[in-house]
Amino acid sequence: MSIYKDKKVLITGASTGIGYALAEELNKRGAEVILTARSENKLHALAEKIKASGGKAHVFIEDLSIQGSAEALYNQIKSQNLSVDILINNAGYGRWGELTSFERDDYAEMLQLNVVTLTDLCHLYLPDMVRQGGGGIINVGSMASLAPIPYASIYSSSKAYVLMFSEAIRFEYQDKNIKVMALLPGGTESEFARVATEKSKELTERYQNRDNSASGVSMQTSHDVALECLEGFEKDKQYILCGRSNRVLNFLTGFMSRKAVLNLTGKMFKRIAG
Repeated sequence: MSIYKDKKVLITGASTGIGYALAEELNKRGAEVILTARSENKLHALAEKIKASGGKAHVFIEDLSIQGSAEALYNQIKSQNLSVDILINNAGYGRWGELTSFERDDYAEMLQLNVVTLTDLCHLYLPDMVRQGGGGIINVGSMASLAPIPYASIYSSSKAYVLMFSEAIRFEYQDKNIKVMALLPGGTESEFARVATEKSKELTERYQNRDNSASGVSMQTSHDVALECLEGFEKDKQYILCGRSNRVLNFLTGFMSRKAVLNLTGKMFKRIAG
């Protein structure tokens, strides 16, 4: 029997990409999904699709890039007498370009979503999970958390926080029957690149015309990532680096100096975002 059967799973950023795929896959495994994002129409369409297949879905509209939004979401869900067995902090976005290419307010919203709201939701739900006798958290980071990424400096640093934070609280709560895992996707076919380049026509065109084979980048689908995520969490993995080619690349960089890794990632990202 699936560990997800009859579990209530909260998924942030569920309207597209990895969050959407996780909702579909969890529904197949018998979970009751609690969906949140800003895109009301997309969320309701997903919820109706899940219900039409015989599943259970709940929708809560919230912009998690706003200060205090985590507590607002938590209170909304509580008001509907819904508990959460598994929290999936998937919502997040990045920006590609030199540090000063974007305004500080834009970076502040990104850090609010990628770091602060993620932390707040863990802080809010962990006591509930302890009282319930157990639970789980999946925090979606990025392969970019494993090395410094020029031209994505704020984003990669925020995801490094996600990985370190997830591993630390995993240890803190391991004796309380709470599993914590970090998910580290690499290049994924999703809305991420569009959002990361949306403020620059030049970057958008450069990304669309990229040559993945030349850079060694291998794109996965969101459903590929979702499958690896759920299988890894079921096995109680500390973290999952998605995609075989990404795992090979990470292994090889382990033999390189930090300076060499910086030169590698810098040249790779400069072709798209520099």
